[in-house]
Amino acid sequence: MSKISSSGDAELSVGAVPVIRSVAVTRPLHWLLLGWRDMLLCGWISLAHGLVLALAGAALVAIFYQRFWLLAGALSGFLLVAPVLATSLYALSRARERGERTDLRLVLKTWSNWQHHHPSKWGNDYWCLVQFGALLAQAGTGWVLTSAALITLLAPGPVQNPLDFVQHVVLARHGFLFELWLAVGGVLAAPIFASSVIAIPLLLDRRLTLLQAVVASWKVILTNPLPMAFWAALIMGLTLFGMGTLMLGLIAVVPLLGHASWHAYRELVDASALPQREPF
Repeated sequence: MSKISSSGDAELSVGAVPVIRSVAVTRPLHWLLLGWRDMLLCGWISLAHGLVLALAGAALVAIFYQRFWLLAGALSGFLLVAPVLATSLYALSRARERGERTDLRLVLKTWSNWQHHHPSKWGNDYWCLVQFGALLAQAGTGWVLTSAALITLLAPGPVQNPLDFVQHVVLARHGFLFELWLAVGGVLAAPIFASSVIAIPLLLDRRLTLLQAVVASWKVILTNPLPMAFWAALIMGLTLFGMGTLMLGLIAVVPLLGHASWHAYRELVDASALPQREPF
């Protein structure tokens, strides 16, 4: 059972980790449909998230176009921190589900006044989302540096632009640099995906510790390996589509995946035994 201390921190036993449900392999398609509905109902405030990230991606490409050895890692590292960037999209879906207003005020409060009425600002329970975001940012930075090192040290020629990357990495006649690059990225991305797939929506919605949210996220993967592998493939494919359309596709892809991730959490996790987190 749960116990909330006077300081406002959640002191939850291991047994309080939420119940994980099993789902069919095709359920990720349903989450996308629900995400599409939320995106349409939330309107411009939802699409604005995609626009901001599309502009950020375009800025990265413009700045580092002639340093593609660095840009390749930066763009792929986007997938590692995307769950944090979608936090306010989860909040919008949660508010819509509860019949509350979904507007700019909610988004601003999500980012600037998280848990405004929390009794204590110093406990781990208050900072759990910030802590998780910092960990994902560190992982993303580590991948950017690792990717840059692999390409600059092992590529048979200088990689300054996308054509160089295709020629010297993807289509290299000797060695297995591209395969190694993908393998190292996959080894890093897999545990991060497993740790974050439902952790941030869960932390946004319920009072529990960061460790318990990560454990619950791993239990989701272990309980539903095939559906979650399909979900990961959909996320990867849609994100690559968004980037491959000169970032324009991200305007719709980012909010679609963000809202869909909320519905994935709601279907995969029964958190009714945990106290709700009322942020504002």
